[in-house]
Amino acid sequence: MAPVVQPAARNSKRNDGPGSGSELRKRNEELEKKLKESLSREEKLRRELEKAWERVRVAEEAEERLCSQLGELEAEAVDQARSFQARVLTLMEQLSQPQSTSSEAEAEAEAGTQAAALPLRASANFFRDLNAILNYV
Repeated sequence: MAPVVQPAARNSKRNDGPGSGSELRKRNEELEKKLKESLSREEKLRRELEKAWERVRVAEEAEERLCSQLGELEAEAVDQARSFQARVLTLMEQLSQPQSTSSEAEAEAEAGTQAAALPLRASANFFRDLNAILNYV
């Protein structure tokens, strides 16, 4: 007859003693406490994320408004520059008209009237300076 082999007794961690139920309850309470803490942290992070998302939305709206205002200001600046340039050209034309009559005065100055030559030189310097300014702008 062959020898009979008995299965080895299983060594389980389960303890059937009277203290095992209280250990399980204690472990269960610890896990529930950790779960509540985790859920609390998750909710806190969710609220922070929502606040950050709201700040981003507000910042984007502000950026859109600022871009719109900047565009309006740029258009206004271009209009003002064009108006300024037109005004300068008008003033130059107005100043050049007396210069043509001053050319007649220059002819008189060459004929012997030295007093008329001084305003002519001043007006020529003015136009030279004005032209330099306009070229600079």
